[in-house]
Amino acid sequence: MDFHADKPIYQQIIDHAFANILSGQWQGGERVPSVRDLAAMMSVNSHTALKAYDYLQSHGIINMRRGMGYYLADDARARVEAERRQQFLTVSAPAFFEQMRLLGLTVDDLMPIICKDD
Repeated sequence: MDFHADKPIYQQIIDHAFANILSGQWQGGERVPSVRDLAAMMSVNSHTALKAYDYLQSHGIINMRRGMGYYLADDARARVEAERRQQFLTVSAPAFFEQMRLLGLTVDDLMPIICKDD
């Protein structure tokens, strides 16, 4: 994985896990890679991977089963969607609308993009 300097690596690992959950690659109730396996796959220190897993566990997204490893919570997708929505509403959307304001753009300017037929 190519990491970006503008965000801590453990946060980027969390983002990677969220992407796997939202895309359906990781399903609720299934085992997720061990900390050691994830660290090896992503070429990071195992402490960095553990920090990401600690975050996921503290937010109820993964659960540790003694002697069995980490498993995705049954409601992990709903939890990730809720967290991403909150982040969008509190961080991304305000920044987006501030850029629109600075550039003198209106919602009407966005309509061709929003209503684009695919």
